[in-house]
Parts: sequence; C-alpha cells; structure tokens
Amino acid sequence: METMKALRWHGARDLRLEELPDPPDPRPHEAVVEVAWCGVCGTDLHEYLEGPHMIRTEPHPLTGAVPPLALGHELSGTVLALGAEVPGIAVGDRVTADPVWRCGACYWCARGEYHICPKSGSVGLASPGAFAERVTVPLAGLTRLPDNVSDEMAAVAEPLAVGLHAVTRGGVRPGDNVLVVGGGPIGFAVILAARLAGAAGLYVSEPLKERRERLLDLGVTEAFDPRETDVRREVFVRTGRIGPDVVIDATGVPALAAQAVATVRRGGRVVLAGVGHGKVEFDMGQLVFYERAVLGTLGYQHDIARVIDLMSTGRLDAAPLVTGRFPLSEGAGVLADLAADRARHLKVLLTPKGL
Repeated sequence: METMKALRWHGARDLRLEELPDPPDPRPHEAVVEVAWCGVCGTDLHEYLEGPHMIRTEPHPLTGAVPPLALGHELSGTVLALGAEVPGIAVGDRVTADPVWRCGACYWCARGEYHICPKSGSVGLASPGAFAERVTVPLAGLTRLPDNVSDEMAAVAEPLAVGLHAVTRGGVRPGDNVLVVGGGPIGFAVILAARLAGAAGLYVSEPLKERRERLLDLGVTEAFDPRETDVRREVFVRTGRIGPDVVIDATGVPALAAQAVATVRRGGRVVLAGVGHGKVEFDMGQLVFYERAVLGTLGYQHDIARVIDLMSTGRLDAAPLVTGRFPLSEGAGVLADLAADRARHLKVLLTPKGL
C-alpha cells in the first residue's frame, strides 16, 4: 500500500505530521487529487487554537470521518482518480475544488443551495483535508484550471469565492459605498469582489496597521483604525451624510455585527460574512423604521468557478493576498506563528512538494 504525509489535527494545539495510507479509490461522488498548494484558513487556525468547533467528534453523517484528520480545504492540485466521468475533466488535469460535501437529495441541494445542506461539511473538517500529499474531494466541486491560472493562485480561489458570495448576497451595485469590517483574508476578498461589482467608495475598519497599509496599497478609499476613530461617523460624513449602502462584516464578532446595523444607511443592507459565535443584540427599530436588511452568508454557491474565470480573464489579481509560502513539513510551526502574530500575513500557502 502506498503512503503519504499528512498534517493531522489531534486536538487543540496538537498538529502532527504523520505517515498515512493513500486515500482509497474514490466512490462515484468523489475524486482524489494530488495536492500542489493548500491555503491556511482562519477556520483552520481556530480549530488549531481551541477546537473542536466545526470538527465533529462523532462520525460525520456524510463522510463517517472522525478525528484525527488533516486540516485544509483551500486547495489546488492534479486529478489522480475520478469516481465517475466529469465533462471536461480528466485524470492528469490541474484543478481546484469546492470542498463542500453535500447529500444531493435534500430540499436545499435540489435548489442548488448545496452549501446550506443540513448534512453538509467541508473537506478538512468533515473529512481528511489537503494539508496532505493527496486528498479526496467532492467530484461535483472540481474546476479545471486554465493554463494561465497558476496552482498558487488557484489555491486562493476558495477564500476569494467567500468574498464574491458575500458581495453578491449584499447586492453591491455600481456606484455603491461599501464599508468592510475586518481587513483580514476574507475582508480582503470582499474588497476585491466589491471593486469588481463597481463600488464607488470602499471603506475598511481594521485595527492592525499592517493590514490597513496593505489595503490602502490595494486602492481602498480609506482604512480606519476603529480604536482611534468613530468609523460610523466618519463613513457617514464621507458618504454625504447618508451612510454606506452595504456593510459587510468579515469578523464574526457579535458586537461589530450590531454596530454594522447601526452604521448602514436607511434602506441599506448588512451582510454577516464572518463565522462567529454568540448572540447579537440590537434595537429592532433600527431595522423596521429604517427598512434595513441583515443577511447571513455562508461560504460560496458555485462561486469558485466564477473566481477562476475572473482570474483567467485578468479581471481579478489575487497575488497581493498571498504573503507566505511554506513546505507542509513546517505546517505545525506556521500555524503556531500565525496564532502568535496575525498581522504578519494575509494568506499563507503550504505545499507538500517542497520549495
């Protein structure tokens, strides 16, 4: 039996690089991919620091997986095996993957809303992930890569798709003023997507100076430090005393979600894109009397292929998002460093192939 290296989560702050059997032959709804690159997500970092959160300690209802398992769901690589034929994709093709497992039979899957399937889960959380040399992924999620999209850039298609989906949910239109709360990787992705959607004013609330500077280099209208500035007032003034048309929270912090409701203009839209925990309290009158809308957004819905197309046509340059590249063998130390200093990097990629 062939073996491979995988960086597996055994518990909070317990990642181990281990030698494991290769993935089994794929079932009809699966594919096996040889990993080129895998991004480190904030979700991976939370599981590393204090998990399990999204990792189940009992068998997952779709995959049967239990820990220990490899983290990692932002991936690119080469198809090694297909469980069934896929139009336009063959063994040997370079691909990225939508990592969401779905049942394919429920009300939501039938409507194409597979990302909110009650049984859904992600590669790297509900099944062994791509912090490994090889990984099993959903067959339905494969996207073939054009020659002009590199493996590195394809590995960040997943977080960029999160931003694109949030902007789509928020209905950002040409000429809109948009406030993004949080300038980390998802906030960065939201900003890129909002710019593509034609936002006229792009404002960011972000406490870390290094991130604000990166975002200013990207061309945002203004980046505020919420510890020193009344962001609500400043954006209100800069938008002609109207307020932002759309506020997108990329932090998941309950208090900031409540603040977003109070900040968006009358008739505006708040999108909660950060994965958070806890209760949000706000005055119902702020919604009813001002006809504001609050929307949740989860991951992506057929958005990864859209991101690849945007990259291929040159409309989306994701290169500034990637600030670190490391071998998988150093992965445990990389996550520990990220936990200690989140300002240093936006998106870090790991590769099992060596640098």
